[in-house]
Amino acid sequence: MDIPTLFSLDGRTALITGGSRGIGRMIAEGYVRSGVRVYISARKAEACDATAKELSELGHCVSLPADVSTAAGIQELVAAYREHESTLGILVNNAGAAWGAPFGEFPESGWDKVMDLNVKTPFFLTQALKAELVAATGDHLAKVINIASIDGISINPDETYSYHASKAGLIQLTRRMALRLIGDGIVVSAIAPGAFASNMNRVARDHADELMGVIPSGRIGTHEDMAAAAIYLASRAGDYVVGSTLVVDGGATHAR
Repeated sequence: MDIPTLFSLDGRTALITGGSRGIGRMIAEGYVRSGVRVYISARKAEACDATAKELSELGHCVSLPADVSTAAGIQELVAAYREHESTLGILVNNAGAAWGAPFGEFPESGWDKVMDLNVKTPFFLTQALKAELVAATGDHLAKVINIASIDGISINPDETYSYHASKAGLIQLTRRMALRLIGDGIVVSAIAPGAFASNMNRVARDHADELMGVIPSGRIGTHEDMAAAAIYLASRAGDYVVGSTLVVDGGATHAR
């Protein structure tokens, strides 16, 4: 058993949505440092370009700006990716949105925006890239990693109704997709992050000291924690993790 080979990603290709910041960027950096040819996408082209330029100093990283919340945006991203690569070894469905409002005031627009990006997009982007994922199988299984949340498993005190529902739905969608796609040599799994500092998780970003008291590990997540989980699932080491969601939260879900 060759342990370094077990976790190796050298020479693979990866596409990461929402890759310009937060958890997506953490995963992108981990993959770039592991020798992966990384392509990141984000709605804001300037931010996407800036992150790709920064990560390019570490290895291969290309910016493919796109709004994957729409069918047209998904097709634009797929077309842009195909200009660079004919196969796709790793797809990370990370782009997401959240919306909070009191129950009696929660708007349909906030519901639709979150459900579309958090649930519909991972399905239809994977569908659109299935041929590239299948083409990457051979020496390695192709991987699809959906980024869920511990809020899809347990409840936080915020009135983020569509976010809770979308992340729970994504966890179940991961199971269903996994059972269908494993026969094509594509392993689908998910990560449910806890408190990681990002623009979406402003509490972890701005009030880490307060959160430490309710997280059994006594700290919020680091770049290394997220990169390690994503590398594990994408590598040979994660080949037998089919349809499961890896919780990376320092014990917070259990403590809730």
